[in-house]
Amino acid sequence: MIDARRLPFFYGWVVVAVAFVTMGIGVNTRTAFSLLFPPILAEFGWDRAVTAGAFSVGFLVATAYVPFLGLAMDRYGPRIVIPIGIVITSLGLALAPLTTRPWHLHVTLGALVGGGSIFMTYIGHSLFLPHWFVRRRGLAVGIAFSGVGIGSMLLFPWLGRLIAASGWRAACWALVVLLLVVLLPLNVTLPRRRPEDLGLAPDGDATGGATGRSAVDNVVDHAWASVDWTLGRAARTARFWWLFVGFFAALLAWYMVQAHQTKYLLDIGFDRERAAWALGIVGLTGIVGQIVLGWLSDRVGREWAWTLGGIGFAICYASLLLLPAHPSVGLLYVMVTSQGLLGYGLASVFGAIPAEIFHGRHHGTIFGTLTLGANAGAAFGPWVAGSIYDRAGSYAPAWLLAIGACALSITAIWVAAPRRVRAVAGRIKPAAAAAR
Repeated sequence: MIDARRLPFFYGWVVVAVAFVTMGIGVNTRTAFSLLFPPILAEFGWDRAVTAGAFSVGFLVATAYVPFLGLAMDRYGPRIVIPIGIVITSLGLALAPLTTRPWHLHVTLGALVGGGSIFMTYIGHSLFLPHWFVRRRGLAVGIAFSGVGIGSMLLFPWLGRLIAASGWRAACWALVVLLLVVLLPLNVTLPRRRPEDLGLAPDGDATGGATGRSAVDNVVDHAWASVDWTLGRAARTARFWWLFVGFFAALLAWYMVQAHQTKYLLDIGFDRERAAWALGIVGLTGIVGQIVLGWLSDRVGREWAWTLGGIGFAICYASLLLLPAHPSVGLLYVMVTSQGLLGYGLASVFGAIPAEIFHGRHHGTIFGTLTLGANAGAAFGPWVAGSIYDRAGSYAPAWLLAIGACALSITAIWVAAPRRVRAVAGRIKPAAAAAR
């Protein structure tokens, strides 16, 4: 086991590296549903809403996990919590090939894979990663989450070829091996909790040094920051509910396109290889988007990074509306790059925003409860898009709904105003900076 005390500066970045790999495999295990969706539809002939409902069931189950996930992360840390999610997800993938009824799919790829993956994806990591950095919080989280893009670039073309050659069941078994051989050993090795628990301080600073000053210097609203925030106190504030609404709307937009993108592209005339390539390019551009928007959020504020992410998804949906009439590769590039380069940047500030508003001993519980809104949006998005298509024979109303959700999400985060509680490094007042 690595002795954290021997790595006072680098240990936080070791935590980021482990998160990078875990996100690269864990998030894309869930996202792979988009590649499994067409062959499952072709084999069983079920309605799209029923089949895509497995994705929604996964998020509903994850929603039930989330409050307990926050409590468990506060108490036991990621070394215990994340491996639990790996085992649950692996079980779902191992059982999915036995599917013969829709409810089988809802239990395996839905409840077990979709629900279990929440432990090792954006929400799980957002419960502890922000504690390791203050000045570099957006950048560090952005780098960790960019592992999703690297993973998608490597995994999706490989899974696409495997599905074409051996079927979707073989792809499920291959993912089980990847989770158990790579992620499980990696996540039981490092003792990652709060840096203070290991005698360290955020940003690699010496304990009691710059961290203490940084924590004071960036506070804008001292009365708010001095409160010992519990879930009950937080839930009685308007900020809490604006964050809830903002997360719901953002995740609705994110996962509506993620679940239906591949099938939609096939429907309007793109071949299977190009549809799989498009999903991979989203993840590839997301690498840059998450790092750059994370870094930018440390300079200009979390609200601006969130705004750019919401605009990216709105451009993506506008492109989807135009593609049937103009099915060009250029417009396809606009759709996937706006989704990845800007939209995926939301992830880099997803955990940072509540950490700055409700920082404290109970942050995990508060953030876990806030993500009930995020998971509800993620569950509602794929289901409502499939339902709209089944009734209207078109995705167009769903894409318009998603554009409205983007606008609502941006508005909600500006009203919640994390900038009015704690300033990011690039916005700390000169007088405070000079006091260092």
